Amino acid sequence: MKKSLLSLALVTVFGLAATASTPKEDEKKQINVSESTVTWKGYKVTGEHNGTIKLKSGHLEMNGKKLTGGEFVVDMTTISCSDLEPGQGKEKLEGHLKSGDFFGVEAHPTSKLVFTSVKPMNDNSYTVTGDLTIKGITSPVTLVVSMYENKATATVKVDRTKFDIKYGSGSFFDNLGDKAIYDDFDLVVDLAL
Repeated sequence: MKKSLLSLALVTVFGLAATASTPKEDEKKQINVSESTVTWKGYKVTGEHNGTIKLKSGHLEMNGKKLTGGEFVVDMTTISCSDLEPGQGKEKLEGHLKSGDFFGVEAHPTSKLVFTSVKPMNDNSYTVTGDLTIKGITSPVTLVVSMYENKATATVKVDRTKFDIKYGSGSFFDNLGDKAIYDDFDLVVDLAL
């Protein structure tokens, strides 16, 4: 009887130790949207503009400390311009970006990014392919995501014409001169987990 109890105690102790050291599988880490930022930068022949957009929701999928997936929803109604002052073109540019010429936020108030492939570059960085949906149109994008404890950063270059945003594009219109707007814009995302 003592031998059976000792065996049972050892099995229980080693079983608990093995369970405690097993990494968590497929944990969803919710994004703290109020502490996270999405910064955009668009380019034209005569300069550039930049601003912010707010995240509506999002999470990263983790297996232990390894990134395996993610999904984000952006509130397009919050798009704002940071490099112009009120009364000096800020409201006009923000209104134009929200219009059908650009993001059409009345009909499409959110955009979405869903990770489809995550490949490690090193211990902290990943090459991620994802499906980006803007204005109801989905197209693949590639981005680099870097993880640091409770923070993550991502950078992505987006070709707006793939989402039917052609206003001022030299790829679709001739003789734009210095009114041309480049097709690519940049997003820099700083996530708080």
